[in-house]
Amino acid sequence: MRTKRHSACCSPTREVRGGLISVEPRINDRIRVPEVRLVGPNGEQVGIVAIGDALRLAQEADLDLVEVAPTARPPVAKLMDYGKWKYENAQKAREARRNQVHTVIKEMKLRPKIDPHDYETKKGHVVRFLKAGDKVKITIMFRGREQSRPELGFRLLKRLAEDVQELGYVEFEPKQDGRNMIMVMAPHRKQQQQHRRTETEHEPEPVAPSE
Repeated sequence: MRTKRHSACCSPTREVRGGLISVEPRINDRIRVPEVRLVGPNGEQVGIVAIGDALRLAQEADLDLVEVAPTARPPVAKLMDYGKWKYENAQKAREARRNQVHTVIKEMKLRPKIDPHDYETKKGHVVRFLKAGDKVKITIMFRGREQSRPELGFRLLKRLAEDVQELGYVEFEPKQDGRNMIMVMAPHRKQQQQHRRTETEHEPEPVAPSE
C-alpha cells in the first residue's frame, strides 16, 4: 500500500512575510478541518463528510485525500493518486516549456567598408545567434560621404544573408533609417525547435511514482 504520510519539509516552498509556507496542497492527515466536501477519483460528488470518514475512504481505495480548494466552506478535497498526479503535471509543464517560443533579438553592427577579417568575425556571431534560435538585427552604420552610397550597405547585407541562408532567412528587408540601414534575420523554424529540444534535454526528468 502507498505510504500516506508526506513530510512537509520536502514540499516546495516560497518565502512570504513571516517565513516560508508550502505551495503544495495539504494531503491526508495534514488536512486539519472537521469536514470536507468530498470529490471521488472520477470527479463524482460524494458530499460533505467528516474528515475521519474521508481519510478512511482514501485508505480503503489506496488513494490520497488531497485538499483542492482550501478556501471553500467547507474545503473541497478529492480522492486521487497524488504521486501520479504530480508526475503527470510535471510532464505537462515540461512539454509546454518545450513548445514555448522564446523570441530574443540580438544586434550586430557593421560598417559598409568592413575588411574581410572583421566581416568573417561578425558573420560568425550571426551564425552563433541563429544557431541558438535567436533573431538578429543587423545594422550598417554610414559615416560622412558613405551616406550617399546606400548600395554598399545593401550589397553587404545581401551577401551576409546569402552566407547564412542555411540557418536563417530575411524577416525584415534592408531599410534605410537615417545614417543606418537595418535588416532583421530570423532562424528557420527547425533551428528554433532544435534549440528548444536541447534546452529541455538538460532539464531533469520528472520522477515517476513508484507502484
